[in-house]
Amino acid sequence: MINTTMSATEQLQTENAVNFYNKTLAVNGRTPSSELGKDDFLKLLMAQLSNQDPTSPMENTEFIAQMAQFSSLEQMTNMSTGFTKLASMLNSSEAVSTIGHTVEIEVGEDVIAGIVEGATRGTNPQVQVNGMLYDMEKIKRVYAN
Repeated sequence: MINTTMSATEQLQTENAVNFYNKTLAVNGRTPSSELGKDDFLKLLMAQLSNQDPTSPMENTEFIAQMAQFSSLEQMTNMSTGFTKLASMLNSSEAVSTIGHTVEIEVGEDVIAGIVEGATRGTNPQVQVNGMLYDMEKIKRVYAN
């Protein structure tokens, strides 16, 4: 009989390999998105201006309204970028604060306990327990030592 179940370590190694591969799928530094960004909005505005009817050009108020929308979109994008950086810093800080503490990590149906030996920083911080790296979201309990 063939054993088709994976151990917790094998599941983690597979998950890490898949996540690493998925991060390489960006095309020209951009990942596919179903949402329009500020560059797309600017391209649409330029296309509208270059293809407008010369006998009936866009009204000044329409143009000003669209520029205001573009400005608002740009500021929201800047705020979103700032919030992403802040969240990354908080997540990294949380990972670092677990160093030296005993944690329980759920990997599949298994629970792994150990002392956090180290931590990585960035958008997806990880902690090192028993020589393996685990995503912070896998930690279910942290104990004071």
